[in-house]
Amino acid sequence: MIGVRVFQLLVVSGVLLAMLGQGMMLSFPSCLLPALLEGSSGIMLDLDTASWLASSVGLSSLAGFLASSYLMETCGRRTTFALAILPGALGWVFIYFSKDITTLMIGRVLGGTSGGATVLLGAVILGEYTSPENRGMFLNLKSAAVCVGNLAVHVLNHYIDWRNIALVALLPFVISFGLVCSWEESPSWLASMGFLEKCEDVFFALRGRNDRTYQEFDNLLKLQKTLLSPRLSKTVMIKKFLSLFTKRSFLKPLLIVVISGFLSEFSGRHVFPAYASQIIGEITGDKVQSFYYTLSIDLIITSSITFSSVLVRIMKRRVLLFSTGALSLIVLTSVCLYLHVASKNFITYESWIPLSLFVVYFVLANVCCAPFPYIIVGEIFPLSYKGAGTAVSGVFFSLLLMIALKITPYLLISLNVYGTFAIFAIIILICLVLLYIILPETKDRSLPEIESYLQTGKYDAVEDETLKKKMIDDS
Repeated sequence: MIGVRVFQLLVVSGVLLAMLGQGMMLSFPSCLLPALLEGSSGIMLDLDTASWLASSVGLSSLAGFLASSYLMETCGRRTTFALAILPGALGWVFIYFSKDITTLMIGRVLGGTSGGATVLLGAVILGEYTSPENRGMFLNLKSAAVCVGNLAVHVLNHYIDWRNIALVALLPFVISFGLVCSWEESPSWLASMGFLEKCEDVFFALRGRNDRTYQEFDNLLKLQKTLLSPRLSKTVMIKKFLSLFTKRSFLKPLLIVVISGFLSEFSGRHVFPAYASQIIGEITGDKVQSFYYTLSIDLIITSSITFSSVLVRIMKRRVLLFSTGALSLIVLTSVCLYLHVASKNFITYESWIPLSLFVVYFVLANVCCAPFPYIIVGEIFPLSYKGAGTAVSGVFFSLLLMIALKITPYLLISLNVYGTFAIFAIIILICLVLLYIILPETKDRSLPEIESYLQTGKYDAVEDETLKKKMIDDS
């Protein structure tokens, strides 16, 4: 068995490369759409078709979410992740050879399918493979990898055309697939299937052997023994799935993930990379120089979210989220007010002021607000609900992504940048207030401890008979 550090490095690297590929897929419209709208590529389209081409990844990711949620429970985390990479790689091939809108759309749909399949499954994998003290950092690095993908597309767009960018974007998926094939299966999945000896080997290969890991493994086994049950018919499985929506232990983490999804999307996580040139171009009034402004903001965002991986490791989740969230909301409100007042000619407009404020905003927002749902989703769902929770979360994230990418170009035209981000600011405020009320602290807690808290309100209730009874009833 390979060493602990090498084992975790292979897992983390495989996930991060897939997320880098996803970032390139999400930001690809920023180079594709301007070229198509200008007619320089020989493929013509209008604004409505362009918005569908950008937002199609959101709708198509539904299929990826649902497929991966089912396969991760039946085939395992490793096999499912490897399969999930393939549509994305094929999508870039379609885009590279495309001669019409239909082929481009097929490529985007395949990319969205892969993105939907890998984004939450990647969070689950990092949550299950890595130790509690490093889990938050690795989950945050997953979001940082998406930002690196965004940055890569914006840089490449300055030197090569969108077809060659598609060819370059194929590489992360190819390398990730090779790394995934070297993994062992998730210890949590092995335990859920009753492969306890293999589970033990893999668990200690990942974690090493010390008092903390022995206790964590013991908790995992005790928890899993309450959940082992015979295979059920499809009718019973459907009824069991629907019954989850009556259980507090499922609804509470789902509500947390849903609110976190709104917070992330309207913090500009996907909107800014996809429409960066349009947003920066309107603020500066200089389309030629917008590349350098966009690149600078990309670098700052990537640096801030990478640095936040350190903060996630040393700070409590709630403290980090609400401190940076409140500050980012104040800055975003300020930039919207400045742009609005300047548009009415009450003050002299200086483009460096809103640009500077946007830089500060994106630094703060990407510390925690933007990546937060992809951190929490790997921690918050109980093991018995992980597949169902991932599926439902995936459906929601897909629809939210599609809606955000679809409506943004129309908002930018009708409400300008300041009106669009003012709406975003209101949504962010509502999300932060709701999360302040319902979000538990998950830092340095093992997955069984978090599950215990959601069931009983106590982190150390793994031995509690009431908890065992609830788990048996829920399963």
